[in-house]
Amino acid sequence: MTTPTDGKTPDLSAKEQHEVEKNQPPRAAVLHEIIRKQGDQELERSIAALWWSALAAGLTMGLSLMGMGLLNSRLPEGDEFKVIASFGYCAGFLAVILARQQLFTENTLTAVLPVMTKPTLGNFGRLIRLWTVVLFGNLCGTILVAYVMLELPIFDSKTDAAFLEIGRKVMENHTSQMFAKGIVSGWMIATMVWMIPSMESAKMWIIILITYLMALGDFTHIVVGSAEVSYLVFAGELPWSDFWAVFAGPTLAGNIIGGSFIFALISHAQIRSESGKPKESADQAEKPDPQRIRK
Repeated sequence: MTTPTDGKTPDLSAKEQHEVEKNQPPRAAVLHEIIRKQGDQELERSIAALWWSALAAGLTMGLSLMGMGLLNSRLPEGDEFKVIASFGYCAGFLAVILARQQLFTENTLTAVLPVMTKPTLGNFGRLIRLWTVVLFGNLCGTILVAYVMLELPIFDSKTDAAFLEIGRKVMENHTSQMFAKGIVSGWMIATMVWMIPSMESAKMWIIILITYLMALGDFTHIVVGSAEVSYLVFAGELPWSDFWAVFAGPTLAGNIIGGSFIFALISHAQIRSESGKPKESADQAEKPDPQRIRK
């Protein structure tokens, strides 16, 4: 019985070796390149295409407020039932991401990687253009859907009260909490975006897991939260100044820092540190050394 000197499992056929290679998880560099290319494609899109996709995403994100409000209004009182109601938060994210609509907090990772890879003034300009258009479109969509949900006779009084309670819960945070929770939220969304290419078949479950945890932790998100808090404004419970100064500003800053300056920067640094160490392919590893053969 021979013992392999290269650390490999003995007695594997060529077909079995191929199966081993095929079932290896993608390296971090592969995930980085997939997301970077996606970001580069987004940066190339026209302003009109970005705007309409971002507006659609803002409208769609109203599903998160709707889902939580409907579940809260139909479940009994109690913290244990809030755990179930938090699943409603996932609805908007599932619809937006699976429909490939423009969501600002996704772009804090995807659109940033091309800029980190090639930090030119032109790329920075493209990033600011994309962020501005997508954020404005998202906010217009969420504010519009909050207005429609309040003003049109769509929901019963119990559900309307649940929507108000959701907004009040967000505004219980003071400015520094909005900012700190926004950092965690931005980091979680970036983690979700990074995970999806490696497990495309489990995409739906990844989205549900991450966004459900965001709901349980009451982490602040600029897009979903703008629907929740603007509902309070339209109901006359909150001035627009508080919407922008207490909620939107700190939450937006936190989301950008969590997604871009923490997750994206660390992930990019990891790839840069490995870039000087090219990975030997399986074919090269198996190729015999000609000098050794001559000897």
